[in-house]
Amino acid sequence: MKEIVFTGFPGFIASQLIYKHAQQHEMISAIILPSERIKAEKEARRIEKETNCRAINLIEGDITESGLALNEQDKVYLKSKNIVFWHLAAIYDLAVPRDLAWQVNVEGTRFVNEFLSELPNLERYVYFSTAYVAGNREGIIYETDLKRPKAFKNFYEETKFEAELLVEDLKQTLPVTIIRPGIVRGHSVTGETIKFDGPYFFLNLIERVKFLPFIPFVGRSQSYLNVVPVDYVLDASIYLSKLDEAAGQTVHLTDPNPHPVEEVYRNMVFLITGKSPKGRLPHSVAKASLSLAPVRKLLGVEIETLDYLTWSADFDTQNAEQLLVGSNVRCADFLETMPAMVEFYNVHKNDKNFQINIR
Repeated sequence: MKEIVFTGFPGFIASQLIYKHAQQHEMISAIILPSERIKAEKEARRIEKETNCRAINLIEGDITESGLALNEQDKVYLKSKNIVFWHLAAIYDLAVPRDLAWQVNVEGTRFVNEFLSELPNLERYVYFSTAYVAGNREGIIYETDLKRPKAFKNFYEETKFEAELLVEDLKQTLPVTIIRPGIVRGHSVTGETIKFDGPYFFLNLIERVKFLPFIPFVGRSQSYLNVVPVDYVLDASIYLSKLDEAAGQTVHLTDPNPHPVEEVYRNMVFLITGKSPKGRLPHSVAKASLSLAPVRKLLGVEIETLDYLTWSADFDTQNAEQLLVGSNVRCADFLETMPAMVEFYNVHKNDKNFQINIR
């Protein structure tokens, strides 16, 4: 029988993917860290109750160890099934130290690859990368590109690039589909998310300085911000995982019609304050201010966020569009659906469980 197996549970995207598979009453397993057992069990029971699905099989393991630290019984079990394997476990923090990012993102992926190469009945390997493996490359970034840039903006980008290289090599021997999402935000309709990072750093900033007489733009930018709602990533990746033509392919699940950074910021300021931004805080002043940990913590913004305000690249989505042509899956417009995002933020902005730890 077919088994859908995940790493990265009970993380947000993995949990949402499992929920959607549970609605189809598929057999589901998740490889979880022992330290995540209580949280994973709570989330699994919630999904089972809400979808009336069969029990989600929680398997203790660790992707940073050989054989994923699975016991022999679990190895035998997985080798007996036809497997669709989703690898989402990673450190997604833009401010992550290099050693930790390398251990989880690169070495973890290496061990996953080795394990999957030993499975006799692997039907598909869906690997979650990121569009930002492009590093500091600018211009048009194609889905067929996996070129080493001259530099990366942070260790997250660097280690995801190195990990994708490892998965790319498997395309010769395994049915691999590489997913490169843009910056993922909450659900386009409900606004639901589980943490306020990425574009939510802008909302944190605006919320915490809204007492000022006016809120300035941060620097001057002609760049575009590529943000995608999680429901687009979920629906598209599930469709691709079942599409024969997607085996051996890399796809950008990015916004084909992104908006300028300043337009996004202007709309956020208006939705939070009812006013438009005025004036400009020089980018150099913003960077100097965020170099101070107390300022970062006060504003709820990681300094690495600034690198994306002035970086110009266009993610080509031709491959994704061709593969999704029969799916009716579309990326919702960011500005049109931003009110739901801000409404959810306003409801939960004072809940520390949603705010990430700013270093």
